[in-house]
Amino acid sequence: MSKPKEVIANFSIFPLKPAGSMAPFVAKAEKIIEDSGLASQLGPMGTDIEGTWDEVMQVIDKCFKALEPIEDRIMVNFKADFRRGREGRLTSKVESVRKAMEQ
Repeated sequence: MSKPKEVIANFSIFPLKPAGSMAPFVAKAEKIIEDSGLASQLGPMGTDIEGTWDEVMQVIDKCFKALEPIEDRIMVNFKADFRRGREGRLTSKVESVRKAMEQ
């Protein structure tokens, strides 16, 4: 039996010194996230990902390890929300706000 996907994390990862667009670095991380099979949502300032604590941390670690050999300085911004017994919140939290807006 698999563990409930009780963690939503929002994170961004990028090198601090490149000139120009961050898109190639973000794309490298997004490919890793997509390949993980976890629910995720790319946003303009970071990516939300939902899974168990260990699954989410493994994905973030893979993203770091993909950039570390090619960059001297990497910034990782991270925040997480754990809620026991709840999953599917990546979409349900947004739906809840949209419903409240209709009232």
